[in-house]
Amino acid sequence: MVAAGIHGQPKDCAPGYEERIMMKDRKTHSQRDDCTELLSELQEDPHVQEMKHFIQHGKVSTYEHCEQVARLSYEINRRLSLHADLKTLLTGAMLHDFFLYDWHADDGGAHRLHGFTHPESACRNAKKNLNIDDDTAHVIRSHMWPLTLRQIPSSREAWIVCLADKYVSLQETLFKR
Repeated sequence: MVAAGIHGQPKDCAPGYEERIMMKDRKTHSQRDDCTELLSELQEDPHVQEMKHFIQHGKVSTYEHCEQVARLSYEINRRLSLHADLKTLLTGAMLHDFFLYDWHADDGGAHRLHGFTHPESACRNAKKNLNIDDDTAHVIRSHMWPLTLRQIPSSREAWIVCLADKYVSLQETLFKR
């Protein structure tokens, strides 16, 4: 009988198998730590914390939504080896809905075009409060494409966030009510 190694695989199935699995696990853990580290300073900012007071989809706050989009964006970039700039990717993802108002409120129709206008509001707030660069501004402005036809994603960071936002929004809307 062959002794079982890591993940139930036979110890002798391939030379170095266990070492490769352990290296992969350490690398994945290290990468997740990188994501957490890059997001932590931004997440601690008092202006970003304000997003916790606004609901995005279902019962999910705007803060939670943006955090999920950032983490999924990170995973898409990592798993597909897209080599996006992590600072731009994660900052853009975390701030893509940094509009800081309740778009569900009955306010006489002021936010009835929220889907079309909130990327610009989020970008304006991010520039004013967090001094973002032009690449990050593009990620924020283009995340609602194709709804916002004129703001087409033109960087890999913008495409990743645009797609991650669609996926997370669909999940929140359908399953977190």
